[in-house]
Amino acid sequence: MVASISKARRGEPVMILEKTAQLGKKILASGNGRCNLLNEALDSSSYNPEARPLVNSVFSRFGRDDILTFFSELGLHYYSQDGRIFPFTNQAASVQKVLALEIKRLGVQVEYGFDCVSIQKTQTGFSLGAADGKQQTGHSLILTGGGSTYPSFGSDGSGYKLASSLGHRIIKPVPSTVPLVVKDPLCHLLQGQRIIARAQSRIQGKIGNPVDGELLFTKYGLSGSLILDISQEISLAINRLNIKDVSLETDLIPFMEQKQLETELTNRHKMGLTPEDMLTGILPGKLCLAFKQLFEKENPSKAAVKLKNWRFEVSGTRGWNEAEFTAGGIDTKEVDPQTLESKLVKGLYLAGEVLDVNGKRGGYNLGFAWASGYVAGLS
Repeated sequence: MVASISKARRGEPVMILEKTAQLGKKILASGNGRCNLLNEALDSSSYNPEARPLVNSVFSRFGRDDILTFFSELGLHYYSQDGRIFPFTNQAASVQKVLALEIKRLGVQVEYGFDCVSIQKTQTGFSLGAADGKQQTGHSLILTGGGSTYPSFGSDGSGYKLASSLGHRIIKPVPSTVPLVVKDPLCHLLQGQRIIARAQSRIQGKIGNPVDGELLFTKYGLSGSLILDISQEISLAINRLNIKDVSLETDLIPFMEQKQLETELTNRHKMGLTPEDMLTGILPGKLCLAFKQLFEKENPSKAAVKLKNWRFEVSGTRGWNEAEFTAGGIDTKEVDPQTLESKLVKGLYLAGEVLDVNGKRGGYNLGFAWASGYVAGLS
């Protein structure tokens, strides 16, 4: 959508070939329906290392301030919350609507239901074929097919197949920012319970950086903001590298130092508290009951050590329907970082999540989508 606006504003004819029956359908689901437009700290350090040179180049041409000005001029008002920028309406539909109105104002043609299944390079440009036999041609082409998450919204990985058919290398896409599958009786017992915790990944013995956030126990394993923020490295290890030795080292009581917790629990033990009451006021009631056996088997000091270093063995991740982003895509080395034109196919431009560019949660992925779309439309 942004690519078409960028191109049409320069007076050039442009047509959107939209797979679904609605433009920007995936925007409507972003940010839990609020649309986290972008982040105040929009820079390349929040993206996968391989993509940073390209991300730097894109943001140097159309960065945070440019994106905010772009949406302001479309009539969208916004506010910042902990560095995350949202529309004042708190409705993702407002973002989708202002883009659609500008596309209409510029006279951009939109063909809905064009499920592109083939792209042929011709002497004059490109010939595109749809699943129902329809054809379209153009002098240049911007491919913005998205990743593989939420396939019902149209981004089902088909963009990778189209890019691959034109000779591009695809870094294996895997779900990112995704709940984890953990076979632990504790998860099933505590399903629906949320706590604030700290965790770090442990992949073949290598410990990752600690992450703080909400931990949600589910019947299949673990979710919540903490898990979503830590899941990328785990998903890459399991789904791309086929590593089996993966776990989470979890601090279930991050607001107390270990010595402080040991002292507290020792004092409670001396007071004669029952095992099920040992954690009252420290953890929610369900967890107090879940960990009562810990105090039946261990002394308070050993129990404190375990609660501060609880290990969950991770056996997998949830699928594309539950992942927020895709890690992987078209190799960024095959794309001109200044223009986003393919280095392999003249006239082909690539933008958004179809590229091997993935950022952290918090507006970084949409930020790159807006910026890369606009830059692709300039060329």
